[in-house]
Amino acid sequence: MNASMDWNRFSTNAAARHKQSSPLMYFLAFVCALFIGILIFCYVVTKRSHPVFLDQQGRPVATGSEHSHH
Repeated sequence: MNASMDWNRFSTNAAARHKQSSPLMYFLAFVCALFIGILIFCYVVTKRSHPVFLDQQGRPVATGSEHSHH
């Protein structure tokens, strides 16, 4: 009977500890959100860019998308 009382007391302490948030978890959530935000920003910027490919002499190279406009 005494062992079951100790187990119940242990499980309630563990549950109370899970409800209490640590500053490390907030920091980890902030770092994850910041990383995902940087990835989204880089994706948007690269989608809006229109690179011009150059040959060995520095002249623009015609890409396949330029020839498809008829």
